[in-house]
Amino acid sequence: MNFQTLMQMKTLWQRFTNNHPKFPAFLRAVQPEVREGSVLSISVKNPEGKVIESNLKVTASDIELIEAFKQMV
Repeated sequence: MNFQTLMQMKTLWQRFTNNHPKFPAFLRAVQPEVREGSVLSISVKNPEGKVIESNLKVTASDIELIEAFKQMV
């Protein structure tokens, strides 16, 4: 990943957090609870009301990825 891409990602993240200011606080609050064996559930509801749900069990390699992302921001 080059520097220009990193700067673009930072700009996009700032725009996202401006649009959704409670989301970073949620991530900070949940961070201590996410560890190997935790289950993350995701639900998406489209404008027509259709709901799609999934979940994943956090692995050690997932924690590695999360830690790498934390170093980037």
